[in-house]
Amino acid sequence: MKFLAVTLIVHAPDPVTGVLESTRQRFREVIDNALLAEELGFDGFGVGERHERPFLSSSPPVVLSHIAALTSRIRLFTAVTTLSLLDPVRAYEDYATLDHLSGGRLDLIIGKGNGTAQRELFHVTPEDQWDRNAEGYELFRRIWRQDKVTASPRFRPGLTDAEVWPRPLQQPVRVWHGSATSRESVDLAARYGDPLFSANVTHPIEPYAELVRHYRERWEHYGHDPDRAVVGAGTAGYHAARTSQEAVAAYRPVFEGHLAFQKSLGLEPVFATLEDFVARSSALIGSPQQIIDKVHRYHERFGHSVLHLQADASGLLPARHRASLELFQSEIAPVLRREIPDPPFPWAPVTTAPEPPPVTPPAPASARTDH
Repeated sequence: MKFLAVTLIVHAPDPVTGVLESTRQRFREVIDNALLAEELGFDGFGVGERHERPFLSSSPPVVLSHIAALTSRIRLFTAVTTLSLLDPVRAYEDYATLDHLSGGRLDLIIGKGNGTAQRELFHVTPEDQWDRNAEGYELFRRIWRQDKVTASPRFRPGLTDAEVWPRPLQQPVRVWHGSATSRESVDLAARYGDPLFSANVTHPIEPYAELVRHYRERWEHYGHDPDRAVVGAGTAGYHAARTSQEAVAAYRPVFEGHLAFQKSLGLEPVFATLEDFVARSSALIGSPQQIIDKVHRYHERFGHSVLHLQADASGLLPARHRASLELFQSEIAPVLRREIPDPPFPWAPVTTAPEPPPVTPPAPASARTDH
């Protein structure tokens, strides 16, 4: 099993202290969390994409490019790239560039996105959002694989023998399809033989398990090998401690702060108490053995081989957050890696050998000494 640390770069008051850090501090925190994820041995780091309050994740290629320059091993994920809002040609240019700069460490998770404000910002309607996502992906897919593309899409100008640069490093980049509530994205993933990533964060397991089951059915319907179907899954929260009592006590003020924030936005919480949240959501809160057992229970329903945890402290003190992630990597991850298979495709960067040093140009004639 592989493990990602993921952030949507929420910019909201700390759920415990109520302090709102500056935008610059919030971005610095994201970078520090990415470095920590690589240091501790996570397999990937993901950055979401949202174009509305309270998120700062409107430009994942920029954030991930900065992380790429500071890391060397960890894979870089988008979580998710909202292709329904983007020009697929421009998105390809950004991500092909990032893939080269990262040495072939990029994975994309695409999705239609959600949120009324960002749809209005890009003049996208609920009625055409799914069509935009599918068309954008299909064009994006062709550009990544073909040197010249001719196409007549509905939602952007047509292309005639168009060349889009740079040409890819990964041929092609791996694309996952983010799935939350609808069968459209599940069917699109199955049709093209792509992996699926279940959001798995808002509700109990049942609706997500149903979508994963549908994905596997459609995968076989389209003639793909059932053993090659790959599923990833999110988690609604994470905190591990030596005992369940310690973990729950430390997380309680975090949960209560998030609950109050949801209510301030007029949202009705799905899980009204921490006890219900721990029992029925995908949150991993407890002792190492409790977390291992819960991941296995979800794996029985999903058959997933990739799992994401929240990269952000989200109200926990930095030292406690780090200790919790260290406990995950020292006592939880090794067991799950041993007991749950990895995805059946390569994970290492495309370019593992160091780049050759630059050639020093000869000195100009005026600087030479003649003998």
